[in-house]
Amino acid sequence: MSIKIAERHKLILNKLEKDGSVTVSELSKEFNVSSVTIRKDLKLLEELNLLFRSHGKAIPSNPYATEKTVNEKEKLHKEEKFRIAQCAVDTLVPNDSIILASGTSIIEFAHQLNDITDLTVLSASLNAALIISEKTNIDVLQLGGVLRKSSSSVIGPISEKMLAEFTCTKLFLGVDGIDLEYGLTTTSSMEASLNKAMINAAQKIIVLADSSKFGRKGFGRICGLEEVDQIITDKNIDSKTHARLTEFGIEVTLT
Repeated sequence: MSIKIAERHKLILNKLEKDGSVTVSELSKEFNVSSVTIRKDLKLLEELNLLFRSHGKAIPSNPYATEKTVNEKEKLHKEEKFRIAQCAVDTLVPNDSIILASGTSIIEFAHQLNDITDLTVLSASLNAALIISEKTNIDVLQLGGVLRKSSSSVIGPISEKMLAEFTCTKLFLGVDGIDLEYGLTTTSSMEASLNKAMINAAQKIIVLADSSKFGRKGFGRICGLEEVDQIITDKNIDSKTHARLTEFGIEVTLT
């Protein structure tokens, strides 16, 4: 007996919630209908903002990160970012020389910094540099370059050239997306290029990212997950993603 359209839609959404993605071919076989029918189903469900279609399959939401200002981002996941920043600060030791990328997790990290002995900070974030400048025993070097207004940070060849002159113990990196296959991304190709230079200048790469960043992609690719040493995130990350990250040899710290 054939399934009514409304019931089929409900079953598609249930399967999507359970499996994380569905394909046109598997749904066509399961419901014994044509691929054209399934594509119409998925199109309607997408128009209702219940899923996102991509290359013959559907996923729960749009994976592509959009450009937001620092002020907008600061209002999102505030408690998670606070705990992530506290955990990141705990990784520091006296005489560390660190690089700070940009983003609201990095700004929160700057707020949480205490007066660690002989700490040197290279910062792309203007806000983070200003916050840290008020703390004693910490030397701050602000990278130069083109001002990226949306993130209140610098980008471009000048900052990349400056980084080539330094070797630091740790890089604290904020990102817009973490995809298990594609790697780390940001919404700006120029910022991605600067982040690559930061990775080359640091001995340990530590990513600060709340769980909403997983399964998302930005326009500019920074690097693959094989480049990452540690990810500090919140406990809302799903178990499958956690397990995959561990398989990459990444130290995953949950806050």
